[in-house]
Amino acid sequence: MSPYALARPLLFALDAEQAHELTLGALDGAARSGLLRLVAGCPVEDPVEVMGLRFRNRVGLAAGLDKNGAHIDALAAMGFGFIEVGTVTPKAQPGNPRPRLFRLPQREALINRMGFNNAGVEAFVANVRRARWRGVLGLNIGKNAATPIERALDDYLVCLDRVYPHASYVTVNISSPNTANLRQLQGGDALRELLDALQARRAVLAAQHARRVPLALKIAPDLDDGQIAAIAELLVRHGVDAVIATNTTVSREAVAGLPHADEAGGLSGAPVREPSNRVIRALRESLPRGYPIIGVGGVLEAAHAREKLAAGATLVQLYTGLVYRGPALVGQCARALAQAAHAAQAASVAPTTPA
Repeated sequence: MSPYALARPLLFALDAEQAHELTLGALDGAARSGLLRLVAGCPVEDPVEVMGLRFRNRVGLAAGLDKNGAHIDALAAMGFGFIEVGTVTPKAQPGNPRPRLFRLPQREALINRMGFNNAGVEAFVANVRRARWRGVLGLNIGKNAATPIERALDDYLVCLDRVYPHASYVTVNISSPNTANLRQLQGGDALRELLDALQARRAVLAAQHARRVPLALKIAPDLDDGQIAAIAELLVRHGVDAVIATNTTVSREAVAGLPHADEAGGLSGAPVREPSNRVIRALRESLPRGYPIIGVGGVLEAAHAREKLAAGATLVQLYTGLVYRGPALVGQCARALAQAAHAAQAASVAPTTPA
């Protein structure tokens, strides 16, 4: 039995958010002592170039676990090929009232309504600058809850200005269900105007810093095919470098009747796996060949990571799976994706036998 399997019942006896905070503190200590590397195993070396960046392997940490970028070095010791931290907002905000994080163990799921609780972009950048890890680091930006949706762009531009010099890539989060009206930014003129302004500001920042930082857009699983196709068209038109599919779902169909199923917030874990895969497949059909898709949602074992790749994802991210399976999941998924990618490459170059 793995060390995490032994610890999990103790963690699950605690309030979910208390356990989350305790775990992050324990990870810091385990990383400093070298114990975390022993538990997680040797990092998988499976280099791949995406968005002009060189990733150590295809498995990353999804945003949300380390909102303030305060635990980057410890998380890196788990063997991730890349790490994404945030979501950060211009000003510090407490998020929604507690309790706001709930486990649904019968379906290996979580419901959260955290509400972008974070210490603000200045504290976030200070934490990022203190980190020693030099791998691919994604910085995820959002808007303050108090900012009217019609002024959301102002918040995204403030965050982009501040995080740009420190990011390998920047993710624009417009898909959390826990900030009022945020998902309105996923369509039509609102998305067009947002991407227009971000692209223009990115051009200014690229000239200023002599470095073009890729932009990614994170979208929801609760979109229909028409909405997905429209988003794909705007991504290409505005030069966005990647799409992250997906955030949490507001659907409760897969958990109906379970304790906590009626709590407000976004549902993650096993129930979002297929909705996420559906969005990935639809994006793959609508986007140019090779356009980067980062697949996230419901990866609790290596086979689920391979599903994301088969659906059309280029890279995969984990979050809720770590809560249920622990650090070893990172290496398991990274090895599976390395094997799948290499097998696909070998098949594409295999000589054909003449008829």
